[in-house]
Amino acid sequence: MEAKPSGKNVKKLSLLSGGERSLTALAFLFAVFRSRPSPFYVMDEVEAALDDVNLHRFLGLIAEFRQEAQLLIVSHQKRTMEAGDSLLGVSMQPGGSSKVIVERAAARA
Repeated sequence: MEAKPSGKNVKKLSLLSGGERSLTALAFLFAVFRSRPSPFYVMDEVEAALDDVNLHRFLGLIAEFRQEAQLLIVSHQKRTMEAGDSLLGVSMQPGGSSKVIVERAAARA
């Protein structure tokens, strides 16, 4: 596999920035998803290293894939959370007990 970001002549994957490596891995992952579709995908913090431009590209792919599949994405990125139909979180209550919080977004047009 070869990754070649525009404007760079990189010989080793280790010379890419964290965001470029993350984007390369996501490109490969979504290529696999397209070739072997599934009704359900789980991703954990996959967009953490992406800058704003590449996060926008990632969210575009998510919007495309959500038409035919369900996606569960674990994230701390506000923009990724805003893109979801529902948001699940865990809050620590006084006394050390956990509480699950569920918020559903309004219907999308």
